[in-house]
Amino acid sequence: MVVSVTIAPPDFDRVFAALADHTRRDIVRRAISAEEGVVELAGHYPMSFAAVQKHVAVLERAGLITKQRIGRRRVVRTNLDALLVARRLLEKYEGLWRARIDRMNRLIVETAGAVDTVETKERKR
Repeated sequence: MVVSVTIAPPDFDRVFAALADHTRRDIVRRAISAEEGVVELAGHYPMSFAAVQKHVAVLERAGLITKQRIGRRRVVRTNLDALLVARRLLEKYEGLWRARIDRMNRLIVETAGAVDTVETKERKR
């Protein structure tokens, strides 16, 4: 079985770079409920408000979150569609690697069978 993987557009570099940081992954997780603004999010982390704002900006540029003004608050929301697109790409890569591993396992079994046959012939001599 051959699994084809389409080449990811450049946006995926930003998405995966943004998700590479633990704090940003946590912000994405918290923003799924879309109940907290940037100020409330900053209270969860041992860093300055400006540092949290920078993390939020990276996530926003990657398309993983959006900010919506509700009154005086800027509520942070996770863009679930962007996460699903990233997940689908990872699933394609997983399928590709699983297919390769399956082929390697079959080759190992076939090779082991050939070695057994040679050893059996040598023992009979």
